[in-house]
Amino acid sequence: MFYGEPEGTGFEHIDDRFAACIVGHARVERLWTGARWSEGPVWFAAGRYLVWSDIPNNRMMRYDETDGSVSVFRQPSGNSNGNTVDNQGRLVSCEHSGRRVSRTEHDGSITTIADKYDGKKLNSPNDVVVKSDGSIWFTDPPYGILIDYEGATFPSEQKGGACRVYRVDPKNGKVEVVADDFDKPNGLAFSPDEKEMYIVDTGASHKKNGNRHIRKFKVGADGKTLSGGKVFAKCTAGLFDGFRFDRDGRIWTSAADGVHCYDPDGTLIGKIKIPELVSNVCFGGAKLNRLFICGTTSLYSAYLAVNGVGPKWAK
Repeated sequence: MFYGEPEGTGFEHIDDRFAACIVGHARVERLWTGARWSEGPVWFAAGRYLVWSDIPNNRMMRYDETDGSVSVFRQPSGNSNGNTVDNQGRLVSCEHSGRRVSRTEHDGSITTIADKYDGKKLNSPNDVVVKSDGSIWFTDPPYGILIDYEGATFPSEQKGGACRVYRVDPKNGKVEVVADDFDKPNGLAFSPDEKEMYIVDTGASHKKNGNRHIRKFKVGADGKTLSGGKVFAKCTAGLFDGFRFDRDGRIWTSAADGVHCYDPDGTLIGKIKIPELVSNVCFGGAKLNRLFICGTTSLYSAYLAVNGVGPKWAK
């Protein structure tokens, strides 16, 4: 069953459980178009606005929910990719050409959070999340240094071109490896209770028959380590990229044909069809029941019957 507008959008029910997630009369909206590769949406509740990256255009965009306007938030942006908000409401970003994770302070200044590991430059940080303890976790594939389109061409300085997942300690700023058995680690997120972390591997982007899945890890009792890593879901349309959880533990993830919704048991239960390759999503709006969707050139949204997981400091 399909329904929706604009053309090419809609909701596809694969499992009966998806019906409880959808508002029957709601439609997918195209809010803006004009990007080259939209990525990394993040919601700022106090200002009722969304910030996202347009990587090739080296800029960050801003959507204002109060009047529907879109403007340039920052340019140049270091070819920013993934973004998130920390426990103090500050913007945390992954920069491809900057080869760093940065934080925008309340006064507008920018602080480098991580740009090296073991004394050598990172590849090109891709996606980032902040845990309730203030630690910052990010992935570091080479996409921003492979060609000049989304960053700048450089050889990897990491031994063997290693692409890892890192954690930045909130107390001393130390950068530590939490996972190193990925081909190209990409999107990542904690489960609502933070007992598990899920991480995408997009190895198939540059390797025939490469990985195109989400892996599920257990977070250690110390809150600093990961174990396990079994495959949670394999992408059935292109590659997964960025994703977010709703409060009931469902995953809403990007794919080639839109947004795929997975039940906590790993079943694909439905899709939000988008006529562009989707890179990433986030929940926003006053009740976190509006899913913002970054398509290749456009920003979309859809109101849902579920609510997203907000920052742990926001009750």
